[in-house]
Amino acid sequence: MPALVNYSGDDDFYNGGSFYTNSTDLGRLCSISFQVDVYCPPRKRTRISAPFHFGEAEVEQNKQPSIDVLPDECLVEIFKRISGGKERSSCACVSKHWLMVLTSIRKGEYESSKVVKENVGSNSGDVEMILSEEDDGYLTRCLEGKKATDMRLAAVAVGTSGHGGLGKLSIRGSSSSRGVTNFGLSAVARGCPSLKVLSLWNVPRVGDEGLCEIAKECHLLEKLDLCQCPHLSNKGLIAIAANCPNLTALSIQSCPKIGNEGLQAIGKLCPKLQSISIKDCPLVGDHGVSSLLSSASSVLSKVKLQGLSITDFSLAVIGHYGKSVTNLMLSGLQNVSEKGFWVMGNAQGLQKLVSFTIASCWGVTDVSLEAIGKGCANLKQMCLRRCCFVSGDGLVAFAKSAGSLECLQLEECNRVTQSGVIGVLSNCGLKSLTLVKCMGIKDISLEAPLSSSCNSLKSLSIRNCPGFGTASLAMVGRLCPQLQHVDLSGLCGITDAGLLPLLENCEAGLVKVNLSGCLNLTDEVVLHLTKLHGATLELLNLNGCRRITDASLAAVAENCVFLSDLDVSRCAITDVGIAALSHAEQLNLQVLSFSGCSGVSNKSMTFLKKLGKTLVGLNLQHCNSISTQTIELLVESLWRCDILV
Repeated sequence: MPALVNYSGDDDFYNGGSFYTNSTDLGRLCSISFQVDVYCPPRKRTRISAPFHFGEAEVEQNKQPSIDVLPDECLVEIFKRISGGKERSSCACVSKHWLMVLTSIRKGEYESSKVVKENVGSNSGDVEMILSEEDDGYLTRCLEGKKATDMRLAAVAVGTSGHGGLGKLSIRGSSSSRGVTNFGLSAVARGCPSLKVLSLWNVPRVGDEGLCEIAKECHLLEKLDLCQCPHLSNKGLIAIAANCPNLTALSIQSCPKIGNEGLQAIGKLCPKLQSISIKDCPLVGDHGVSSLLSSASSVLSKVKLQGLSITDFSLAVIGHYGKSVTNLMLSGLQNVSEKGFWVMGNAQGLQKLVSFTIASCWGVTDVSLEAIGKGCANLKQMCLRRCCFVSGDGLVAFAKSAGSLECLQLEECNRVTQSGVIGVLSNCGLKSLTLVKCMGIKDISLEAPLSSSCNSLKSLSIRNCPGFGTASLAMVGRLCPQLQHVDLSGLCGITDAGLLPLLENCEAGLVKVNLSGCLNLTDEVVLHLTKLHGATLELLNLNGCRRITDASLAAVAENCVFLSDLDVSRCAITDVGIAALSHAEQLNLQVLSFSGCSGVSNKSMTFLKKLGKTLVGLNLQHCNSISTQTIELLVESLWRCDILV
């Protein structure tokens, strides 16, 4: 194009200039009427085969592309006029400089993002054409560890804009030297206004500036998760509250600079907030928590407060204003006393509470627990962890007062006794009972007959309670005839004599049975279990029951119809037992584990191949008698099955 413009008509090349040296001649040409035809014979350039020799300055100028000479302001104006996201992504791949320029442009500043109206003339009238670029936020991106950098965030911001828009972004951990900073977060804010979910975990270089930019540009934000962000303060949280009215879920963990002011702003300006989780934030106190719960438009349904310095006042506010709360978790509240929990229960505001978890709170006693049971009429699930002042009597009183209770879970509550457990089962319509590491339970035989039974209990899980033995298990078996799920893992004290009454009293038919770690059980239990419940049994875990032999596998093969998951790891199993399993015509196992069974050797390969027709998971770890070659043949043959070796 420059050559054509500068060509003056002679056979030689000219540096440009006018056809006429005299301005008078030029005026004469311009005065010619448009009706006059001027004939200009075509003339060809002389073909020159000799090489051209340019000056050194001209060579240097040609080496550098001319577009790089343009200032960033010009590049911005050019990029704004690029039609689509795919083209912008191509431009971002040219250089880091171009990528940085693209990230400085807000999504709404592109011409393609604006509604363009074109009037097109036609016989029937004007046609209005509207061109727009949809951006609904369908995409999800997660950056972890070393991959979490500003450059990657910038690339995400540019690349997702033309493919539905970024809806969810998770940043989990970043490098201390070249990790995510305010710049990367600002790039996302400018390029992804459709962002609805943002999660920042362990990003020490991100501060209020980046979060404020998110608040300024991403008005559709609904969920915000902040964890281990030491430089984020109330300023950033206040900006979120002021600009993101659609916020429904907020989680803050280990953010030492976030306190009451930020939470107060959230409570006032976020009327749609439904879920709040605050953990290990030393500046959060009663004023911040109470403002969230006491808001006139509060619709909070899920509240988690862990490791905070709040007092009885906050619990009183929760009990009075938590009318919409359905799930509540309180953990590690060392400054809350018995009075706080008692007032919360008696305030009668938690009528919609369905699930309640209390962990490591010294204020939970028998008195306060009973008050909670009376004040929460619709409570169905209760979990107590490391509540050392709750006794068996308090548990019975709570069970009587909480008429809707269905699931009770006790972990490391060492004052709970055997009589307390029996009392709960006798006086409550529980459907599920779980006991974990409750060291206060002692195996005592009760001579007095049991007053009533618990026909509603379907699931019983007693794990790692060494005092729960044969006598306790026999009583539970007589009390609960409708059990379907039984988990007794880690109960070293139970024997065949204690478990058999439970198996015989289960009228509904057992579906899932976990006996892992019950060292004293023998084949007799498995024989009775498969004969009585083989028609309903779907899962059987015998991991670590070292007295279980091939006779148990033969009983399983003969009696079990619907069994899909079988674990006999670290049992006395040999090739004979696997052969018996493979010959069962009605058995359709999907998951099978022989981990640590030294008696299983290469001879079982044929039987495992036969079982593998239905298997999706096979565990052969630490089977030292099986060679590497056999394992390779199995992997090749059972290509649909996930084999652990």
